[in-house]
Amino acid sequence: MRKRAFVWGVVALSSTLLLSSCSLFGGNRSNDGGRGEAASGQDGKPAPIQLTIRHTQVKDTQKKRLAMLQDVVAATEAKVPGLTITLDGVEDKVNRFEKLRAEMAAGNPPEIFDLFGGTDTRDYVKANRLLDLTPILHELGLTDKFYSFEEFTVGGKIYGIPMAGYVEGLYYNKKMLANHGIQPPQTWDELMAAAAKLKSLKITPFALAAKDSWVINMMINTMWVRTAGPGAIGGLLDGSRKWTDPDMLQAFEQYQTLIQKGYFQDGSLALAYAEQQNTFISGGAAFMFDGSWANTPLLDPEKSSIVNDVGFMSLPAMGGPGDGYINGGWSNAYGFSKKVTPDQLMAIKEFIRQMYNEPMQRRQLLEEGMPPAMKLSDTGKVNPLISQILQVFETSKGTFPAFDSVIQTKVRESLERSMQELIGGRTNPAALTADLQKKQEAANAEESHTK
Repeated sequence: MRKRAFVWGVVALSSTLLLSSCSLFGGNRSNDGGRGEAASGQDGKPAPIQLTIRHTQVKDTQKKRLAMLQDVVAATEAKVPGLTITLDGVEDKVNRFEKLRAEMAAGNPPEIFDLFGGTDTRDYVKANRLLDLTPILHELGLTDKFYSFEEFTVGGKIYGIPMAGYVEGLYYNKKMLANHGIQPPQTWDELMAAAAKLKSLKITPFALAAKDSWVINMMINTMWVRTAGPGAIGGLLDGSRKWTDPDMLQAFEQYQTLIQKGYFQDGSLALAYAEQQNTFISGGAAFMFDGSWANTPLLDPEKSSIVNDVGFMSLPAMGGPGDGYINGGWSNAYGFSKKVTPDQLMAIKEFIRQMYNEPMQRRQLLEEGMPPAMKLSDTGKVNPLISQILQVFETSKGTFPAFDSVIQTKVRESLERSMQELIGGRTNPAALTADLQKKQEAANAEESHTK
C-alpha cells in the first residue's frame, strides 16, 4: 500500500501564497484558453445553456461549503454567456445509494454530480455513463496538479476530479483527558485503560451514533487493518483471505469488548450521525472516531464547547501488521455525464476552471479544514487541529482506502446490518464473520462469471 504523497508536500510548503492578480476563482488567463464561444440564437443573443449540479452540501454544518459552490457557480455563469446552472442538493447517502444509482440505470444523470470513487466509478464506467476527463484535464493543464486520481481511474482514463482529501482517525478531548490524568493513548491497552477509567468516573468514553450503519464501519475498518494488515480487503476479493481468519476475527472480538463494557454512548442504535458529533462537541464523550469532514462542527464556536480542546490521532496500535496505517485519500469527486451537448461541454470546462484552482483549494482548507486535492504552494495559517491532522497523515506508514469503495455492494450491506446486530447483542463475532464470508464468496463468484 503506497503512501499518499500529499502531506509530504503540504507540511513542508512555504508560508507565502503566491497569488496572481486574478480573481479568487478565476485563473490568470489573458484569453479564453481555447474554450470557444457559445452558439448564438437568431436574435444574436447567446443560445441558452442549462446545467444541473447535484451536490451533497445540504446539512447545517455544510453552509460554508455550499457558499463556496455558489460562488463557483456565479463565476462560471459570468464567464459563459447564456449559461444557467441549477443546484440540486441531496443528502450524500441518498445521492450515492439511491438517486444517482437510479439515474445512472435510466441513463439520465445530471450533467455534474457528486461521485464516489472505486466501485461506484467502475460500475458507471462499465455502464458507459461517465465523461472521460483525461483530455479535458490535459487541455486545462490540470493533469499534474492533483495528488491522486487513483480512485477515479479506470482503464487508464480519468472519470472524476477529487474535491478534497479525507483522513479518518480518533478525535479526543484534550482538556478532559488532562483533567483526569490520562495521556493520549498510543496502544490498544492504553486506550482500554483510559476508557475504563473514564467509565468509572461516569464519563462516556466513545461518542457513537449507530443508526447510520456506515458510521460504525469507519472504526471497525481501521481495526481490522490494524490486526490483519492493509492488504486484507484485497485478499478477501481475490480469495486469499477470509473474514473468518483469526486476525480478522480478532478485530470484531475487540470491538465487541467495547460494546460489552459499555464504552459507547447509550442508545447509539437510535441516534443519527449528527448526534455522534453533538455528543462530542458538547463535552459528553472523551473520544470520537470520525473523518476529517467532521472538522466544521468541531471548530464552530457557535456549536462546539470544545473548540480549543480538540486533538486528533491515528487509532492506537493493536499489535498487528497494520499498525501505523491510516484510512485516507481522495474518494469524493465531481463526475460528469457523458451525454452532454458541445455547449454544455464548453460550460463544464469553465466550471472545472473555476472550481479547481489554488485559491479555491486554499479557501476550502482554511474555512473548512478540508485537506486539499490539489498541490498547494502554501498551507500556512491553518487551524492547529488541521495541522495536527495533516501531521498524523504525514507520519503514518501509509494509507488504505475505505473498504466500501472497494468491496462489493452486497457484502457492504451485510456488514452494515451485522454490525448493528452486534451492537444490539443479536449476533457475535464468530457468526458475523462466518456469514460475511459466505456473502463474500458468493459476490466473488458472481464477479468472476461476469468478467
